[in-house]
Amino acid sequence: MPLETIRWNRRKNQIELIDQTLLPNELRYISCKSVDELWEAIKNLRVRGAPAIGIAGALGVVLGIWNSRAERYEEFKSQLDSVADYLATSRPTAVNLFWALDRMRAAAEKHRNRPISELKGILLEEAYKIIEEDRRICRAIGRNGAELLPDECTVLTHCNAGALATADYGTALGVIYAAVEMGKRIKVFADETRPLLQGARLTAWELMQNGVDVTLICDDMAA
Repeated sequence: MPLETIRWNRRKNQIELIDQTLLPNELRYISCKSVDELWEAIKNLRVRGAPAIGIAGALGVVLGIWNSRAERYEEFKSQLDSVADYLATSRPTAVNLFWALDRMRAAAEKHRNRPISELKGILLEEAYKIIEEDRRICRAIGRNGAELLPDECTVLTHCNAGALATADYGTALGVIYAAVEMGKRIKVFADETRPLLQGARLTAWELMQNGVDVTLICDDMAA
């Protein structure tokens, strides 16, 4: 079953995510106890993939305001905006990050008349909604895409668009997972994807973890 890439620890009020820079040699969850730590994780590709980065941004807003002592909404919103603006600089090209940050701002504004203590919980629930929506979207992509794959087909992948790039299932790889779950026999050729080797380090590893028949190839072989 695909991995849970990023999550909120309710007991410790912190973010936990797979450090993808350690793969495939080591599977380790690291804890982000501060917004600075999350910023570094996004910047240095410890968490990567557009949907996963968006989720990280949403949870990062929660992390940044969780211990706020603001008593008035205006002060609270100012703190939230500062956190969101800072996180946005971690990956300026990540569209999902900006979308998620804007959604968290909108959620706060929608409930601006609620007590600050309740607002924090509302924002956490909004982040959970983003996670659940991503899971549903990925599974829908998987189901619909799998219908297009015949039994005993071969698929070529580039980069990583699997569970590691999303909440826990994947977009492109979700199609492969769904096809395998349907009982179809799928063979995958994963190209290495230079220069960061997301195909070699992440896609090939992820597929192997889920029992999918995969062969790693160098990028030139894709031609």
